[in-house]
Amino acid sequence: MSTPVRQRVLDAARAAGFDVAGIAPVAVGAREQARLDGFLAGGEHGDMDWMLRTAERRRDPARLWPPARSVVVVAANYGPARPPLEDLAQRERGNISVYARNRDYHDIMKKQLKRLGRWMSETFGCEARVFVDTAPVLEKPLAQAGGIGWQGKHTNLVSRGFGSWLFLGEVFTSLELEPDTPAPDHCGTCRRCLDICPTDAFPAPYTLDARRCISYLTIEHQGHIAREFRIPMGNRIFGCDDCLAVCPWNRFARTAREAGFIPRDDLDLPELAPLLELDDAAFRARFSGSPVKRLGRDRFLRNVLIAVANADGPLPARVHDLLDDPSPLVRAMAVWALGRLAPRERVAALRETRMPGEPDPQVRREWTHTLGGDGHGHRDLSPARPRPGRLDGGLP
Repeated sequence: MSTPVRQRVLDAARAAGFDVAGIAPVAVGAREQARLDGFLAGGEHGDMDWMLRTAERRRDPARLWPPARSVVVVAANYGPARPPLEDLAQRERGNISVYARNRDYHDIMKKQLKRLGRWMSETFGCEARVFVDTAPVLEKPLAQAGGIGWQGKHTNLVSRGFGSWLFLGEVFTSLELEPDTPAPDHCGTCRRCLDICPTDAFPAPYTLDARRCISYLTIEHQGHIAREFRIPMGNRIFGCDDCLAVCPWNRFARTAREAGFIPRDDLDLPELAPLLELDDAAFRARFSGSPVKRLGRDRFLRNVLIAVANADGPLPARVHDLLDDPSPLVRAMAVWALGRLAPRERVAALRETRMPGEPDPQVRREWTHTLGGDGHGHRDLSPARPRPGRLDGGLP
């Protein structure tokens, strides 16, 4: 396909609202395929069984849609106006990942991608299919192949112009377009993203064990959160931005322009205690249009109760009420919060009266461990020690 057509497609992508665009081949490299295979073989995907079911299509994007001859990779900047790590100090407030503080980016980008795909079909008579994190696409390798950025040691995409703050989407097209030059890796010897992780979720550079990742635990994980991860979660109630936020390439990042990516007041560090009052209907109304809504009320309150237990304030009265919540996820974390914040005598009395009639084994285990002296049954108000980070390479 001639260069003018290629340039017209890239210009149209930017006109559709995307901050950057590139062209990638309909293929994933052998290194990326091996990383995916190792991730799945080691069980590091956790509860995300759908990754196993779609592994072959992820390894070979041509199998996802056989007519595809090129991939137009697009990216939208959602850079925050303030450093996200500062929000971790406000322990009485819930920290929601930067990407989820307003509208669901899938909804915004899907409309823009459909507009771009229609224009390409009408203008060049080609076929097109659009995807935005809703299909088995290895988006980050395709973005690197399209010259948009590179996969950093935290496994996320890093851009020289936008740091770690890019949403990705793709238009698979039957057009034959010349691909961009793949973006080189500029991480150098820097390992800040690895060292800052509160739960040591990176067993090696460029390798993530999702089972230890706070973003996975608070968003994807369906069950109870293991005790070893609760205190490191701090006030994070939906996702974690630490490895993204510490990246030195963020010094070149820009604040998001798209209105739907600018934080809503009610999602920008909400107070924790009022969130405990949410029933299912109130939860759905509060988080309408937000990615948080997909979590569901029970798992959300599971996360909020952990954050409440990690806060500096007194035990909210609502925690006692949640000991009778229909959800075992909520009851279990209400027990843990009670054990962290209430006087030992009060905890012992409640355990004696409530534990015998508790039908859920995990909730009973929480009662058993509450006064066990394992470091989790009391509140530790000492400030968290900063984790080291190094910047001895990576920037020009």
